[in-house]
Amino acid sequence: MSNSEAEQGPSRPARRVGRPARPTGWKRLAFRAPIHLYRLGLGGLFGKRLLLLEHLGRTSGKTRRVVLEVVSYDRQARTWTLASGFGPGAQWYRNLQAQPRATIQVGRRRCAVIAHFLPADEGGRIMARYAPKHPKAARQLTAYMGFEVDGTTEGYRQAGQNIPFVRLVEQ
Repeated sequence: MSNSEAEQGPSRPARRVGRPARPTGWKRLAFRAPIHLYRLGLGGLFGKRLLLLEHLGRTSGKTRRVVLEVVSYDRQARTWTLASGFGPGAQWYRNLQAQPRATIQVGRRRCAVIAHFLPADEGGRIMARYAPKHPKAARQLTAYMGFEVDGTTEGYRQAGQNIPFVRLVEQ
């Protein structure tokens, strides 16, 4: 073992290494492009992997829209689980905290939902289940959130405990 390895200590399944800045310029436009596809009636292109969330701005009271990846969908319970890739400071996340009632569109289907914010231990379980089903997306999400994960279930569980998750329940 080298001196630098000894100084760092034993490897950990997941550790925080920093989160990138929010997109600006052309990257912001690219992030927002799916909203325009939904407006054109082309939301079905995304299948059930993405949804359009319409919610109220917490200070403006205006309708806000964002397209988000669905981490899990429970058809029987009619729930969609989302992860906040920008952490608890994401505008949509903060807006739902202020006003949990919203509308979603999945494909062409629209429905009213209410947001429930999940505890850290449940977030860990969700991420541990999500990673084997979507390994590339799990690596990208954890890296984007600033976590270095060793690829193990425990590593994803630890990272998931630090990622804010929201469950949207159809009303």
